[in-house]
Amino acid sequence: MDTPKTDKNTPEKGTGGTSGTGPLPASNFIRAIVAEDRETGKYGGRLMTRFPPEPNGYLHIGHAKSVCLNFGLAEEFGGVCNFRFDDTNPSKEEVEYVESIQEDVRWLGFDWGDRLYYASDYSEKLYEYAVALIKAGKAYVCDLSSEQIREYRGTLTAPGKESPYRTRSVEENLDLFERMRKGEFEDGSRVLRAKIDMASGNINLRDPVMYRIKKVRHHRTGDAWCIYPMYDYAHGISDSIEGVTHSLCTMEYEDHRPLYDWFLDALHIYHPQQIEFARLNLSYTVLSKRKLLKLVNEGHVNGWNDPRMPTLAGMRRRGYTPEAIRNFCERIGVGKKESLVDLALLEYCVREDLNKRVPRVMAVLNPLKVIIDNYPQGQVEYLDAVNNPEDPAAGTRKVPFSRELYLERDDFMEDPPKQFFRLAPGREVRLRYAYFIKCVDMVKDEKGAIVEVHCTYDPATRGGDAPDGRKVKATLHWVSAPHAVEAEVRLYDTLFLRENPNEVEEGKDFTGSLNPKSLEILSSCRFEPGLGGARPGDRFQFERLGYFCVDTVDSAPGKPVFNRTVTLKDEWAKLQKTGKR
Repeated sequence: MDTPKTDKNTPEKGTGGTSGTGPLPASNFIRAIVAEDRETGKYGGRLMTRFPPEPNGYLHIGHAKSVCLNFGLAEEFGGVCNFRFDDTNPSKEEVEYVESIQEDVRWLGFDWGDRLYYASDYSEKLYEYAVALIKAGKAYVCDLSSEQIREYRGTLTAPGKESPYRTRSVEENLDLFERMRKGEFEDGSRVLRAKIDMASGNINLRDPVMYRIKKVRHHRTGDAWCIYPMYDYAHGISDSIEGVTHSLCTMEYEDHRPLYDWFLDALHIYHPQQIEFARLNLSYTVLSKRKLLKLVNEGHVNGWNDPRMPTLAGMRRRGYTPEAIRNFCERIGVGKKESLVDLALLEYCVREDLNKRVPRVMAVLNPLKVIIDNYPQGQVEYLDAVNNPEDPAAGTRKVPFSRELYLERDDFMEDPPKQFFRLAPGREVRLRYAYFIKCVDMVKDEKGAIVEVHCTYDPATRGGDAPDGRKVKATLHWVSAPHAVEAEVRLYDTLFLRENPNEVEEGKDFTGSLNPKSLEILSSCRFEPGLGGARPGDRFQFERLGYFCVDTVDSAPGKPVFNRTVTLKDEWAKLQKTGKR
């Protein structure tokens, strides 16, 4: 078989358009490269990026940065972005991952049209290219074990040692490689290696493995193949086949770029440009697929879509919006220097987006019964409540008010400290949208715990201030007890206590810094009646408490479960104000 002939400046395929969500910031250094390439006519004025996930796990917030970068650049410059699964390791890949990744990219707001590809689509072509390298004397079959290959590779300061099988003839290598394909040898008994330079200062060029034997069924090709290409070999050639112009990778692939270039140059085929950028590191979070898989498999979380996970599926279930995540990806920018991004910035973006769009409602998470002694028994008023002060078009709703209410238990203290301005014996407060009330008595159980508070109300203060001009220092939310809906609320906190859980002492595991209070379940919360019909995925701001979303997994008709998306406390705004970042 002859070396496949393809003009180095002409891709084999790749056409179409893309849709996305808006331009990237001008400070993006990759954007500057693309703009210059377009201006100078490099690649014939074309722009093609690609998003190439391996289907061996769920996408996380770090992948979102790559998704937004690749699809966003294509949209801004009128190019295209391919969506390709680099499915070259069937032992770790599952259809579940393929489906979830597509769902996540769609959720972020991107459409790949008819440009959905798989590296496994190119299995025959990749094999032909490997044969071409063998014929050119640039690849050989090696019988060393994986441990021996690592031993022969050398170190960063010492050169490697050539394999005793490196001098096999072209004919013997062709025969062995074909027999590898036919399944004549056991897993791990032989590999195909590129013949480059065992003394290279770049350890990736010391005769890297191109193919290994894996007698594992592939989720797309079934049992058609028992040899599979390594990622470093397959992804550059896949880029070439598709006609990618700018192959964007994270910084850990910078040392692999000479290998990317070597394969394409050795085959004399179309050559995309690989550009590296810093991956996302987020405080109180791990983004390693290996570590995320460990969290799932060891039961530290309840699956890939657990709302504490940094996966897009988990964030979606928690109530994050795609708009907030895209805004976050734009704000953090694209550079080459790695840093730890403050989780508070992501929460700020979520809070900023939800503030503009979600309705306000009243909910009491830790209820304390309040009885208004001078309010007529059996009477019910329906008061006007604002749905969203940030959106005048959202209008108002009616909330019932009655003699018996629920307040937050934390909003009452029998013997309050000086800076406590909420309800206490003899103290008056305002009820949101309702009246001034004043505590006149309380009831305790046999253990001394307060179980009921008695108040009086001022009918003249409905929906406003007191006619005599007296002021109160607190406005409290509440729920009418006879009309309240009862439901479960889940309060989520960071999954880790350590700011950078990837930094652990030698001999210790990253799971040692897991937060034992990352989830608190409240089972007897009370809500205004309209929330009884809330549907999975609906989002709300619980006044004074935070933003919440109806769980999409555990909720049932008429029985919503609410996940806290983010608190109202804005740490990022506080950090900006104080200048501490």
